[in-house]
Amino acid sequence: MRTRASLKIASVIQPGRRWDSRAKLTSPVFLHTFFPKIMGYSRWKVVAAVFFALVCSLSPVDADEHDHTYTDKEEVVLWMNTVGPYHNRQETYKYFSLPFCAGSQKTISHYHETLGEALQGVELEFSGLQIKFKEEVMQSTYCEIELDKAKRDAFVYAIKNHYWYQMYIDDLPIWGIVGEADENGEEHYLWTYKKLEIGFNGNRIVDVNLTSEGKVRLVPNTRIAMSYSVKWKKSDVKFEDRFDKYLDPSFFQHRIHWFSIFNSFMMVIFLVGLVSMILMRTLRKDYARYSKEEEMDDMDRDLGDEYGWKQVHGDVFRPSSHPLIFSSLIGSGCQIFSVSLIVIIVAMVEDLYTERGSMLSTAIFVYAATSPVNGYFGGSLYAKQGGRRWIKQMFIGAFMIPAMVCGTAFFINFIAIYYHASRAIPFGTMVAVCCICFFVILPLNLVGTILGRNLSGQPNFPCRVNAVPRPIPEKKWFMEPAVIVCLGGILPFGSIFIEMYFIFTSFWAYKIYYVYGFMMLVLVILCIVTVCVTIVCTYFLLNAEDYRWQWTSFLSAASTAVYVYMYSFYYYFFKTKMYGLFQTSFYFGYMAVFSTALGIMCGAVGYMGTSAFVRKIYTNVKID
Repeated sequence: MRTRASLKIASVIQPGRRWDSRAKLTSPVFLHTFFPKIMGYSRWKVVAAVFFALVCSLSPVDADEHDHTYTDKEEVVLWMNTVGPYHNRQETYKYFSLPFCAGSQKTISHYHETLGEALQGVELEFSGLQIKFKEEVMQSTYCEIELDKAKRDAFVYAIKNHYWYQMYIDDLPIWGIVGEADENGEEHYLWTYKKLEIGFNGNRIVDVNLTSEGKVRLVPNTRIAMSYSVKWKKSDVKFEDRFDKYLDPSFFQHRIHWFSIFNSFMMVIFLVGLVSMILMRTLRKDYARYSKEEEMDDMDRDLGDEYGWKQVHGDVFRPSSHPLIFSSLIGSGCQIFSVSLIVIIVAMVEDLYTERGSMLSTAIFVYAATSPVNGYFGGSLYAKQGGRRWIKQMFIGAFMIPAMVCGTAFFINFIAIYYHASRAIPFGTMVAVCCICFFVILPLNLVGTILGRNLSGQPNFPCRVNAVPRPIPEKKWFMEPAVIVCLGGILPFGSIFIEMYFIFTSFWAYKIYYVYGFMMLVLVILCIVTVCVTIVCTYFLLNAEDYRWQWTSFLSAASTAVYVYMYSFYYYFFKTKMYGLFQTSFYFGYMAVFSTALGIMCGAVGYMGTSAFVRKIYTNVKID
């Protein structure tokens, strides 16, 4: 976690002023538009040669329109990305969906779109402005807008809804606003002059600033001239540090963030110590009591008061109900944990936020590559539980998460198409994602399933399973599995909810998340707390002679997701100003996907830890 140069992002766009590190910005910065491009992608390849396209799309490459180096007077491309309302970050449209006009230049030679950009609604369109490296441009008109009533109404609507637009030069983002209204809100003005100041260090571009000037009142049936100018200046900023000004250390490295991490860490130490002390002392007494019972004769044992977790040794390793679904969930959860761990490590090593679409591209690449993890753990668990329909289990495990994500995206896509938003996923991108699922994820999942069934699919339990299930005795209400499930997720959620605020703010508001060291620490804390809580819950359940611990351990850990989703409602209504059908459906749809994936991951981690605990305690007890 390096200290970054501070750059605050204001809550109100300030036009007509210089936007640089000395001024507060209203720069709406997309978390998921600045990551290294790992999947080079072009749609015609999918149609021409699916397999070749998949190999190319999943191969790590340094994909960009050029190599970020220029010679004097070489073409520098200004890309127009999207435009949309300030308070609805995901509701974006093509820049030229508003009646802006483009420059005279029509063609360029170096650009291709990545899969991550296509999925995230990046709509780069050439501005038509002629910009050459180190060649200054005095203020000049590049086009004129014939402002009829329809175009005026479109601009007025955009100004009333605080529309901003985003541009790129050499992958550096620039933001501006469409216009502003007067104090009474009766007259509306369009900013017509884009004043660009570009900083260079050697043969590389290291800084871009925009000043919006030329305020013109919107009057129907008039001509509005759009102009621009370009000024070049030397800069001491290193190329590797050119994104530092977009980061906000005062927000992410605030004392509250550090305190929350410290608080969660101390809670982990306390919880682990408490669990260890209670279980060790309690289990020691249990072992002593069971050893004493073994020395009794049959009559004394029959007259004695036998109780506790030893009594269910013949049923504790009984297969769970619905083993096919259960094993698929465990396999998917192990894969999600692997993806989370690897992506966070990659993000810590590489500055992924410096390239568009690379976080999503990296996640897709890692998810596809870790498919054998899903097959191995899901297939081996299903085999241990005596499952015979392993091919069906493999298909369910392979497509459970992709089907959930694609189903949600498909539903939201209809709304995006209705709104003509840039978030509408193109058909070629859908074909590419489906090909990845069928030609990469499924075969790798099959390999993992075969390995899991053959290497660790034999049921080597320390206790025999009785032919007839033991009746479950009545117990107090707070020992019921339903109550344990509801209470099990409170402590894990308490250990991460502060970090959830920073993650939500990065994705749904205008911050770039870069403190992945914090995220790694929070992931470790979450896993430790989850395992400790599920072990305690399982011990109490088994001590009440209830052997239904598999689903209970999974669901008690997975219930963390319910609290995260409930927190997302609070965040939406009290921390944001989002509105509209598109933004609301997008928010709650993808928050449901995020919460479900988090719940499956926590459930799998909780079950794996609890399974090791249960095997350990029954291995150390002599069973007649």
